[in-house]
Amino acid sequence: MGSSTTGAVRGGSDAAPAKPLGEIIFAAVILSIGIVGFVAGAGIQTPDSASDIGPRALPYIVSGLLVIVGAGLIVQLLRGKTGEADEGEDIDPDVRTDWLTVAKMAGTVVVHIFLIIPLGWPVAAAVLFFGAAWALGAKPLWRAAVVGVVMALVLQFAFGGLLGVSLPAGVLEGVPFLNG
Repeated sequence: MGSSTTGAVRGGSDAAPAKPLGEIIFAAVILSIGIVGFVAGAGIQTPDSASDIGPRALPYIVSGLLVIVGAGLIVQLLRGKTGEADEGEDIDPDVRTDWLTVAKMAGTVVVHIFLIIPLGWPVAAAVLFFGAAWALGAKPLWRAAVVGVVMALVLQFAFGGLLGVSLPAGVLEGVPFLNG
């Protein structure tokens, strides 16, 4: 009479467990991103001078992994294999959002966007990496600046110099190993 159980539970194991709709949607989004990556990657123009590995290689690899993971997740979820629920995260739910840090990060991204054309991708990326480190409280700042410059130059070399991806070199135009 005053039972607190629901009808599905009251009848025993008659009711099938509900499919994890949110997880299936998430897996479908992962799968969709992989498919879109393949379609977008096919539109990347490959220079005539490109040998075996060109600018399409990385998008195809990432897209392939996304498709495999997304499809695998969907199959596992439809078979009823779900992971254990997390007991909780190691965070303090009472801590308020640090809006100053959020504003610093957003400002850094905006500055990065506006610096790409006039100064080039390496300089803009160095500013982005330094700004992110600064916003998140990196100390000492000189080390964050050095790491930001090194990361930007390594990425410019990898994508522009090795893969032939056209990233604007900007003020570093003419440095042979940085041009794409």
